[in-house]
Amino acid sequence: PGKVTVMLNGVPIAEQTGLIRPLARWVLEAALRESNRWHAAGLDINVAVNLSMRNLHDPEIGETIRELLARWGVPPVRLVIEITESSLMADAARAMDVLTSLRAMGVSISIDDFGTGYSSLAYLKRLPVDELKIDRSFVSHMATDDNDLVIVRSTIGLAHDLGLRV
Repeated sequence: PGKVTVMLNGVPIAEQTGLIRPLARWVLEAALRESNRWHAAGLDINVAVNLSMRNLHDPEIGETIRELLARWGVPPVRLVIEITESSLMADAARAMDVLTSLRAMGVSISIDDFGTGYSSLAYLKRLPVDELKIDRSFVSHMATDDNDLVIVRSTIGLAHDLGLRV
């Protein structure tokens, strides 16, 4: 299946003003509504939604996602939640709980901008994720920078050995 990614723009302002929770809900609802329409039109497209660190630490995010999936009749497998590596590390234990809950629902998890944060390989092997998206700072220069090429090639190999999509 294809995949469309919906990004939360204006996140720093929404986080500072306390509007990140309703913004994330609105984006999730819009994405799942469109996913429902695409499926009804015969299109096999998953939808990915980027969540911020504050969303990841919201104690109601799992229930919100469950409710919206049910409302729009979208199977959890059609939703990918994308989170940045740095948001995982802000509160690794809480992030692990939320991600484990979402994966138990059948939602896929993707780590966005991988390679720019401070994550540990010990976390990577335990995180309930399905996909790594290598940060563009490595990918965009790999044709001209041998070190970037080595990093990208090694990350792809590591991720595949862990059973992840890249």
